[in-house]
Amino acid sequence: MAIITISRGSYSKGREVAEKVAQRMGYQVLSRDVLLEASEQFHIPEVKLVRAIHDAPSVLERFTHGKYCYLTFIRAALAERAVQDNLVYHGLAGHLLLKGVPHVLKVRIIADLEARVAAEMKRENLSQGQARALLLKDDAERRKWTQSLYGVDPWDASLYDLVIHVDQLTVDDAVDFIVQAAGKECFKSTPEAQQKIQDMALACRVKAALAEDDCVDLAVTSEFGNVLVYTKQDDRRAHRLEEKLKPLAKRLPEINHLEVHTGQPFPPEAC
Repeated sequence: MAIITISRGSYSKGREVAEKVAQRMGYQVLSRDVLLEASEQFHIPEVKLVRAIHDAPSVLERFTHGKYCYLTFIRAALAERAVQDNLVYHGLAGHLLLKGVPHVLKVRIIADLEARVAAEMKRENLSQGQARALLLKDDAERRKWTQSLYGVDPWDASLYDLVIHVDQLTVDDAVDFIVQAAGKECFKSTPEAQQKIQDMALACRVKAALAEDDCVDLAVTSEFGNVLVYTKQDDRRAHRLEEKLKPLAKRLPEINHLEVHTGQPFPPEAC
């Protein structure tokens, strides 16, 4: 089966599409839930995680851990759920948080601005000008957030397998397209794909456990439970990091072997 990520703007009917896809396919649907799980698992106030995944980068820098650490917690929680497969995730940047997993169907739902403005006016009892200003501000912050963290434009169609413009199409039409695409052979889970997401989840879990030290200067990979931690720290600090990893290796039976590497470039697939 597949993992489906749905990227969407505010009031683009993406939530409705995601919930109907999950219902049609018998999948679990996930959005804000991942923030609650990350908050509980890593003891981070939920309000900070909400801001980390929605606010502009300049706001995030005011937090103690910084935007990269909060995203480490969120990605770890999402990867844990993705291991279970059969998932529809419609939170922000799911297609980027699960980058490298082969059986992820990446969908973008877009809608005309005027239709979104009308929905915002009705929902929030706003004037047309107020609704348009809020939506444009939200779009700009989401765009800046993604560009800052990943160096890509969320409006770039090449990031997705399927882009659906909900205008003349109905929600049910969009659901039909997504369900049909998810059934393609390339999006079916295989033992190799399952191993990939398991390794990602383990690497994210290790990085989250180390996040108190430094998120920006750490990267983690895993292959069949063989975990490599990459750090830009000097040898003395790297030794302290190795000491911290010893009890972690005992606590996580999925780890077969663990090494710390210094002075090497971070692999592109690393957490």
